[in-house]
Amino acid sequence: MAKSDFTLAFNEIIETRALPKEKVLEALSQALVSAYRRDARVIEAQRVEADIDITGKPRLLVEKEVVLDVVNAQTEIALQDAREIDPSVQEGDMVMAPVTSLSQSFGRIAAQTAKQVILQHIREAERESLYNEYIDRVGELVIGTVQNLNAGGVTLDLGRAEAIMPAKERMPNERYKQHEKIRVYVVEVKKTNRGPQIIVSRSHKQMLRRLLEYEVPEIYNGQIEVKNIAREAGHRSKVAVYALQEGVDAVGACVGMRGMRIQNIVKELSDEKIDIIEWDPTLPNTLRGRSPRRV
Repeated sequence: MAKSDFTLAFNEIIETRALPKEKVLEALSQALVSAYRRDARVIEAQRVEADIDITGKPRLLVEKEVVLDVVNAQTEIALQDAREIDPSVQEGDMVMAPVTSLSQSFGRIAAQTAKQVILQHIREAERESLYNEYIDRVGELVIGTVQNLNAGGVTLDLGRAEAIMPAKERMPNERYKQHEKIRVYVVEVKKTNRGPQIIVSRSHKQMLRRLLEYEVPEIYNGQIEVKNIAREAGHRSKVAVYALQEGVDAVGACVGMRGMRIQNIVKELSDEKIDIIEWDPTLPNTLRGRSPRRV
């Protein structure tokens, strides 16, 4: 493949893919090596390396034995030529010599191989990148767009990735529509051959905890602690809260002025009823408290 082809491929991938330059360089290098091995019919025992600079300019290096008289130019290099690479080499040494001539078919083979190898590496790198991104988001809320609905669950578009909300993670009182945007809780991220499998939920009790953190600054800042949550998704939830700072009304802070804070959560959860109670450590059941406020 001509130098310009590699440079164009390098620049195109950098612009269209959210990948580090090092990953792209690695993919291009392996494509170049694979193409040369196939074109020159190099045996596996003979080392071939591709050196590509950050601009995408490639250079091929092949391992050769230093000899006085060259019989096979593919595997041997004259001592005089070898010393231009490394002045200290002796007859019988092995050096990595630059490839100075290529066959006419190399460009076509290299183009085909590069396309296959680059796409494979890009897919692998993107899968790894997505996994690393979403494994760090387990336990967080994200917004997704409904793509498909079936008996097994709902497929959501998260932008760069897809997520699955299994039937058991849906709220029984909700009906989703295609292209609708919904907020979900990231439950789990698994590695698969097809990329990360992201499992999300709207029925998980920790989703209610995250919504409380977003709506109630006192919880987010650590002035109020959510001690326990019992949730029957889509119907009723009970939340036990406790003030860690003297003078803070834990229940009142969660409800908010005129009930605005808790009403925002109720609306998000499709009118799920929510009881906010003050946690009492003297009671045997940590979800039994005083001064319940129901919404």
